[in-house]
Amino acid sequence: MNCSTFLSLVLALVQLQLCSPTTQIFSAQKTDQSYTTIRRVKRGWVWEPLFVTEEETSTMPMYVGQLKSDLDKEDGSLQYILTGEGADSIFFINEHGKIYVRQKLDREKKSFYILRAQVINRKTRHPIEPDSEFIIKVRDINDHEPQFLDGPYVATVPEMSPEGTSVTQVTATDGDDPSYGNNARLLYSLIQGQPYFSVEPKTGVIRMTSQMDRETKDQYLVVIQAKDMVGQAGAFSATATVTINLSDVNDNPPKFQQRLYYLNVSEEAPVGTTVGRLLAEDSDIGENAAMNYFIEEDSSDVFGIITDRETQEGIIILKKRVDYESKRKHSVRVKAVNRYIDDRFLKEGPFEDITIVQISVVDADEPPVFTLESYVMEIAEGVVSGSLVGTVSARDLDNDDSSVRYSIVQGLHLKRLFSINEHNGTIITTEPLDREKASWHNITVTATETRNPEKISEANVYIQVLDVNDHAPEFSKYYETFVCENAVPGQLIQNISAVDKDDSAENHRFYFSLAQATNSSHFTVKDNQDNTAGIFTAGSGFSRKEQFYFFLPILILDNGSPPLTSTNTLTVTVCDCDTEVNTLYCRYGAFLYSIGLSTEALVAVLACLLILLVFFLAIISIRQQRKKTLFSEKVEEFRENIVRYDDEGGGEEDTEAFDISALRTRAVLRTHKPRKKITTEIHSLYRQSLQVGPDSAIFRQFISEKLEEANTDPSVPPYDSLQTYAFEGTGSLAGSLSSLGSNTSDVDQNYEYLVGWGPPFKQLAGMYTSQRSTRD
Repeated sequence: MNCSTFLSLVLALVQLQLCSPTTQIFSAQKTDQSYTTIRRVKRGWVWEPLFVTEEETSTMPMYVGQLKSDLDKEDGSLQYILTGEGADSIFFINEHGKIYVRQKLDREKKSFYILRAQVINRKTRHPIEPDSEFIIKVRDINDHEPQFLDGPYVATVPEMSPEGTSVTQVTATDGDDPSYGNNARLLYSLIQGQPYFSVEPKTGVIRMTSQMDRETKDQYLVVIQAKDMVGQAGAFSATATVTINLSDVNDNPPKFQQRLYYLNVSEEAPVGTTVGRLLAEDSDIGENAAMNYFIEEDSSDVFGIITDRETQEGIIILKKRVDYESKRKHSVRVKAVNRYIDDRFLKEGPFEDITIVQISVVDADEPPVFTLESYVMEIAEGVVSGSLVGTVSARDLDNDDSSVRYSIVQGLHLKRLFSINEHNGTIITTEPLDREKASWHNITVTATETRNPEKISEANVYIQVLDVNDHAPEFSKYYETFVCENAVPGQLIQNISAVDKDDSAENHRFYFSLAQATNSSHFTVKDNQDNTAGIFTAGSGFSRKEQFYFFLPILILDNGSPPLTSTNTLTVTVCDCDTEVNTLYCRYGAFLYSIGLSTEALVAVLACLLILLVFFLAIISIRQQRKKTLFSEKVEEFRENIVRYDDEGGGEEDTEAFDISALRTRAVLRTHKPRKKITTEIHSLYRQSLQVGPDSAIFRQFISEKLEEANTDPSVPPYDSLQTYAFEGTGSLAGSLSSLGSNTSDVDQNYEYLVGWGPPFKQLAGMYTSQRSTRD
């Protein structure tokens, strides 16, 4: 029930309470303060419930009902006034209180109207009755058809569902008033879809009436009709189409199309080769058609099968090599089983199928076959060259009379150690073997058919070099042993152990003792019976001055066959300590002893070296101070003055930084004349610049010559300018300060003329004259 319907019901109930069939008397209320002196009189309205039938087509205006006050004497002294929804436009009231409607109404647009009525005295215009609210309800007629607002409908239901299974529900709506009559009461019926479906008349729920198989038909179209007025005559109706899809369930087992399949495989095929593919068909779809394949009754375990989850095929693969000469046909049973089984359909039977696959082996020209996949051989180390290691054997299964050649193919160094007889496969050594260098040797031997050299097979040969006790034991490491001058008898000064490069069949066992040739009575050796020994002092009173080192020959014996011994020398250094050895201190003392210095002598040597270092640094410092003279400072100042006052352009950097020959025109590229060496000219003429001006013939001649040389020289910039000028004006008494054109060195230069330049050059003259006097 929608909101407008609910509101209509509430307003109707209110109207019924206010307007019962019996006359209702409403107490008059005071309407104006000016009438406070008027005596209160009990008054009231009288009317019947008011209704207007929608879509009324009779002559307008149409009478609705009458309002009447119990004070109305029907003498025309009272006037009725109507206000509220549709007053005057839709409804009006006459002088007798009769209400009329002016136009046709539609309940679906507005189901009721709320108005107010008032009675006034025509002469005084004063209210006789207080205004009162009432409702005019629009009565419904069946003028709307049912509508399916949620269509089109699509539903899905599992196949083979039992009868009565709910598929979906359709719902139609009717715009008529559900609270009045049967205009909006709908009845559902099935137009299309029998005998598989039915619909409940009142609810519109569609149910299955029989089991359906998706593999037979997977989609059905059902037409539902909805009628209002409970299907009575003159009722409106509407239809909706429902598309019902059947979803798949696993109700079909896999099925092979053949009871016997034939496949072939070459005997040359390697392990993992795909022999063939099988497909068992399943009418189901999706995961209901998923299956796994198995091989049964294959005791040889030559073939395997895997499932391709994309295509649902069974792929038969080769798990072991096949041999045409040994067995030419193989037969296997392949079973296909659904991966997901629905327990509801187990009674239908097992969801699996079995077929037989016969696999024929195709003969091929095979390479020779070794009698073993790999060989393990042994040989003692140190045996002479040419000793027999072992024999490998291979044969051609296709032709027993075909000969086979053998060779070693892995590594040149193995070829130097071993060789093989190419006819009988006998392996011998080519030089003695040393187990301590390599205890195992891995070689690859090939067998090649003589009649078809392309057919080659390989076999690995593992050769173990057996150990021979040919290495004597020795100290496990270098021992740095010290004994204190104040050591007591029986004091442990060192633990020693031994190692043996040989590989003992049993655990190594070493025995320690002092060599018989030793005459030292200061130390003893105690064998700990665990492959270690302890060195102990046999007496006391060690003195560094008397003997700084003791050399102990230690005899070590192993348990090999035959046993071997070795003599290892342990150096014991006497240390200036009490009873406990300080290793760092003792090493320091041993170092001094080795270089023949005492501690005092070493300190003296270090002190002398320090004094020499200080003296050397002092000399360097003094020399650096001498270089920082007034001359160096003035030279720097002088150089700054030259840069500041004698800037003559970029010089050679400007003329040689780029190739200017491409910038010259044909007019400029005249016959090249070698330039004169201007160094001497500049030096000889810069003095004349003091007296020569721009109007001088000498000056003009010089400029002309330089301009000509510049025009014919391809290495100078392509514009008329001189980079070096010998004349710098007539106003300077000093002339040119530039040394670029000088053909003399500073050593040959006479700077005495600087004295005559005046006070501004006094400091410069002092610097250069003092420099000359120093050199003299």
